Amino acid sequence: MIKKFIRRVFRLDDRSGPLVIPFGKHGVKRESLSNGARKVCEGLQEAGFSAYVVGGAVRDLLLEVQPKDFDVATNALPEDVHRLFRRSRLIGRRFKLVHVMFGSETIEVSTFRAGAAAEGLGGQHATETDEHGRVLRDNVYGNREQDAARRDFSINALYYDPSDQSILDFHHGLRDLKKKTVSIIGDPRARFREDPVRMLRAARFAAKLEFKIDERTRAPIADMAPLIENVPAARLFDEMLKLLLSGHAASCVRELREAGLHHGLLPMLDVILEQPMGERFVMSALAETDERIRAGKSVSPAFLFAALLWHEVLAALKKEEAHGMRPVPALHAAMDAVLDLQTDKLAIPRRFTAVMKEIWLLQPRFEQRSGKRPYSLVGNERFRAAYDFLLLRCSSGECPKELSAWWERFQHASPDERDEMLMPAEAGERRPRKRRRRPARGHAEGEAGGKPPAPQAE
Repeated sequence: MIKKFIRRVFRLDDRSGPLVIPFGKHGVKRESLSNGARKVCEGLQEAGFSAYVVGGAVRDLLLEVQPKDFDVATNALPEDVHRLFRRSRLIGRRFKLVHVMFGSETIEVSTFRAGAAAEGLGGQHATETDEHGRVLRDNVYGNREQDAARRDFSINALYYDPSDQSILDFHHGLRDLKKKTVSIIGDPRARFREDPVRMLRAARFAAKLEFKIDERTRAPIADMAPLIENVPAARLFDEMLKLLLSGHAASCVRELREAGLHHGLLPMLDVILEQPMGERFVMSALAETDERIRAGKSVSPAFLFAALLWHEVLAALKKEEAHGMRPVPALHAAMDAVLDLQTDKLAIPRRFTAVMKEIWLLQPRFEQRSGKRPYSLVGNERFRAAYDFLLLRCSSGECPKELSAWWERFQHASPDERDEMLMPAEAGERRPRKRRRRPARGHAEGEAGGKPPAPQAE
């Protein structure tokens, strides 16, 4: 159906414009858009501006996948958009965006931008790069064609016009959707140098959509992968979080490894994936995360990062214990060492690292199944997360499955059944000391409020 429409080749200097695909050829109805996306486009177009639903939403609709959100691109300035929609707010400093709210839905509206290649179009000094060529700032408003050219991949450079239900294809995005390929717009080396995160995005889209990265796009990635080290840690964390919470995290990690991008993203993740025990554990955690996301269940980023870094903690723990440190202090030292090393790569927020540490610290306590310790552990607020972590350890072969089965029974057992399940105290284990009862106060003590009277002499 699309085949005869992909013959025209669009370039920036091609005056014929983009390939226009009418509704009858793609079948995406305006009713497929969210209520907010339709109202934003209608409001802007009624005010005399052009407006399109852009990017991933159009791609997903063509693939018959329900988009998570909708973005709109327009030639209206941010202040114009803000003025048109009462429930909206301006965000950003260097390049402003507008968030328009419709109930619980937020539509992000951006003004057409010109990329680094468009210097000289009214903003000769607007593009700043670092010594590696990474674009630090490119705050230049542009036209529709320039906006399409600055997008990363052809499948994300599709513009949907709700007014006539047509799709504008600037860079053969429909062809690449049909071929199931991820293809970067422009020269791959130049685009990856402008923004190294595009290499991670290529792997994420390929895994999420079950596409292949086309050879022209893939070829320079292995050589240019070290440029990712120049990306700010906070931005790298955001991109990794998108990748790991995409619902296709296991496929993403495999794609990262095949493209040569796993080195350095998490400390020695490449080493972990080369160890049989570590790989089973990591892949099991990613597969379980994918299942939960696809089932619409919540997922804890802290739990996921705790799983990814667990075998690094174990390796550091062995080193500390080899130096004579006792188990609990050794575990604390190992956790700090791993997280300190990892901070240089990914700026994991403290709210996550605190939970990660709690999950790790509770793991040795699952071995303690005598006395009052099991009761104390079950009552811990992090017990459920720590127990799920234990299940991963058992399923990967790190711990005996009997251990997780015991805790499964114990947490659901009655008080009498729990007492019967307790293991005998191990040799040398300190029993809890019984509290000595103080003698009851006598009448004289109560009245005087002081010491009891001395015994009478015979």
